[in-house]
Amino acid sequence: MKNILNNKFHKLIIRLNSCIVLFLISVSTIFGQAGIDPLEIERAGQSGWQFLKINADPRQAAMGGVLLVNNSPNANAVFGSPAILAHIQDLDVQFNSTNWLADIKHSSVSIAKGWGNYGTLALSFVTLDYGDIAETIHEEKQGGTTAPLITGETFTGNDLAIGLSYARLITDRLSLGGNIRYISEEIAGIGMSNWAIDFSTLYYTGLNSLRISIAARNFGGDTHLVSYSEELQSEPIDIRMPLEFRTAVAYDFFARDDDNSYLTMVLEGKVQSDGSEKINVGAEYVFQELVFLRGGYRLNYDSDGLTLGLGLKYSLGSYQLSLSYAFLDFGILNHVNMFSFGFVF
Repeated sequence: MKNILNNKFHKLIIRLNSCIVLFLISVSTIFGQAGIDPLEIERAGQSGWQFLKINADPRQAAMGGVLLVNNSPNANAVFGSPAILAHIQDLDVQFNSTNWLADIKHSSVSIAKGWGNYGTLALSFVTLDYGDIAETIHEEKQGGTTAPLITGETFTGNDLAIGLSYARLITDRLSLGGNIRYISEEIAGIGMSNWAIDFSTLYYTGLNSLRISIAARNFGGDTHLVSYSEELQSEPIDIRMPLEFRTAVAYDFFARDDDNSYLTMVLEGKVQSDGSEKINVGAEYVFQELVFLRGGYRLNYDSDGLTLGLGLKYSLGSYQLSLSYAFLDFGILNHVNMFSFGFVF
């Protein structure tokens, strides 16, 4: 008996040390840098394809924009951490709609199907519609000056992303997943297209519900919006992808085997190629796997702040229906409302 207890204690210490090491590595990756202190350089505006940063899932958005390590996985994991898809058993379909800033309409659909030991496949479709935009030109005045003039005409712009995702359980604790997406942007009849790749991991440490996740998003080559300009006699500027790395830890409090109510807390850090480091903090209280209360906060953002949300689930025979809502505060830019409807066969 004594040997058995010693072995269990030894394994527990190993797991705890591994967890601490992984956590420290994750934190140091995001916030630490050895050697000379970096220069204070503002990287904003150094990449394009900004619509890829919009969180399509109201649940993730309501939890402070946290993309990783959520429980109760659904097809919307394709917009955050595709590794979560590995835990989907059945066919899951999600429809999302967002009234974004400046009357921009963001819509998306995600479909995921679990295939047992073969893993999970998913498809996703995202559109961003800028609506009608008033055309403004520079009118020449006497003396060689110019002034803005609204012509009365309008133009529009739209973005598109079509993705294919795959995820699989490597062990009972570790899952891996990835996305490949075709993306395009068009404004006033001028457009460009590219490919983007994401991948992520999700690891359950074995210490109760403690889990760690790492993700790299928006890998892709540089693109050009237009070709060589005869009028300007110049080459086009490279448009870079908004590359980002995230790492997160999560834990479920008050969880019991005989009760489906618990509180999930998530801490996530983000490093991006076109901005300063960010921290997302999120929480979700689950009541009997029927009602979900969510909240969070986004730190070190320009205008992003408080996030709130509500989710509902209802079983109807062999189907399970879900509804989600998120409220995002953007300070002086007002707020955003997000909605999602999904069902599981």
